[in-house]
Amino acid sequence: MGSPANMNPRIVEGLYCEALVLSDEVRQAFTLSGRMEAVAGQEDAASIALSCEALRTTTRMMHSVAWLLNHRAFFNGELSEFQLHRYGKLVDHPDSDPARLALLEPETRELIEATERFHARLKRIDASWRERDPNAPSAVAALRERLARSARG
Repeated sequence: MGSPANMNPRIVEGLYCEALVLSDEVRQAFTLSGRMEAVAGQEDAASIALSCEALRTTTRMMHSVAWLLNHRAFFNGELSEFQLHRYGKLVDHPDSDPARLALLEPETRELIEATERFHARLKRIDASWRERDPNAPSAVAALRERLARSARG
């Protein structure tokens, strides 16, 4: 079984744990605080911004978790590399609207920006894996080759 470039089970598990923590923080920020219920029915710009960013942030994190679950399944032998490549693409999400973010509390903005940075990291990993040459040697094999060349001369 092949291995996605720049990925291994330890990296996926670490990212998965980070995604779960971020997802829980998002849930707490937008649901448990009662803020969403408090602004329900109000039509001011801040309540609309909060509603929009709550939905956008929650969706971003759920797609991130799904992407990581696909990679966990791959490393557990439950998906082939072909299946992962075909069905495991990370969904693009536009960044939050700066005008809407400005209407939110600083802690909420920081959390939203943290989810955007996390998603961007996953996007870079996904893109590097999808752009790699399937016949190219792995990073470890390439390093071994470089070491062998330097030892010879």
